[in-house]
Amino acid sequence: MPRLARLDAPGVLHHIVVRGIERRAIFRDDHDRERFIERLERLIPETKTICYAWVLMSNHFLLRSGAEGISQLMRRLLTGHAVSFNRRHRRHGQLFQNRYKSIICQEDVYFKELVRYIHLNAVRAGMVEDLKNLHKYPYSGHSVLMNKIKREWQDTEYVLSCFGQSATVGRRNYSAFIEAGWKQGRIPELTGGGLIRSIGGWTALKKISLPYSFLLNYITYRYN
Repeated sequence: MPRLARLDAPGVLHHIVVRGIERRAIFRDDHDRERFIERLERLIPETKTICYAWVLMSNHFLLRSGAEGISQLMRRLLTGHAVSFNRRHRRHGQLFQNRYKSIICQEDVYFKELVRYIHLNAVRAGMVEDLKNLHKYPYSGHSVLMNKIKREWQDTEYVLSCFGQSATVGRRNYSAFIEAGWKQGRIPELTGGGLIRSIGGWTALKKISLPYSFLLNYITYRYN
């Protein structure tokens, strides 16, 4: 069966799913994670991509593509990480399973929910013990939004503006939103193919006129 063409254009928000081959780890320790973040720190500005949310456990991102779309960022990011990982751990062959997958939905409906979903994954997967520890977890965009860690390549202003007119109010409301989500539990529509199913599948998606400012994706790298 031929592969579907990607929707890859400037200004589009992407949900991309990448899995480790045979569900193997794509990070073995914090050194791997630090090198991956360094690569993001360089490539996000170079490709004029905007990053809203992320967590390194089953790697999640909210990204708005830059002037050349998302494919350039993903090619350089994944190739660079695979080469570095294989060299360091003395392994050969593929690191990722197949090509990355994309999921799209309307930004105004899902944006805040996806930011929350992505950042709460670190707690739900047991990477951190609780929300208090999530605030300072270095491998998540949540700690950046909470102003505990500085990452110049992450866009906190836009996310916080969705929760309040000032950064202070936005951060307080965002934190409350995260806490409410933790108590609420998982939302099925935000897992797996739920985003595509929520708008009627790929057939329905192709019929929709998608202005760039109302598209949403998140990136998921699964290694478990």
